[in-house]
Amino acid sequence: MDKLLKLLEEDARLTPAQIAVMTQRDEGDIKKAIEEYEKNGTILGYQALVDWDKTDREYVSAVIELRITPQRDRGFDKVAEMIYSYPEVKSLYLMSGGYDLHVIIEGKTLREVASFVSDKLAVIDAVLSTSTHFVLKKYKDEGVIFGSGETDERGSCMV
Repeated sequence: MDKLLKLLEEDARLTPAQIAVMTQRDEGDIKKAIEEYEKNGTILGYQALVDWDKTDREYVSAVIELRITPQRDRGFDKVAEMIYSYPEVKSLYLMSGGYDLHVIIEGKTLREVASFVSDKLAVIDAVLSTSTHFVLKKYKDEGVIFGSGETDERGSCMV
């Protein structure tokens, strides 16, 4: 059923009937598999990927790198739980390399994001340092290419 999961990941709007045809399986088996995946937490949810730049919604996205001290008996989990409970946090990952947590947040303004970092993240005892990077433009997200074909000519060489 890995094919079922891959199909749903690519297009969650597919119906069990469509998936049955695509996988040459029984529609009832597909429905049961989807229900089981939802029940056991393999499928966590369904959502649309929206290009908010094509709307009048104003927001700022930022990637924040956090170095933290793991907590006794809980490792990174306790700190991660505190951080992902904030509604501004859209994604949170434990990373290998130069920092520990990769946090993606959204706010209405640069100031709001900066305040979130300084007032909520940086004050957590286990946080050793933060590094904030503001998203200037999305080119690709979740495998989907964004944009209207506009190009940034600043990197082009004139001959």
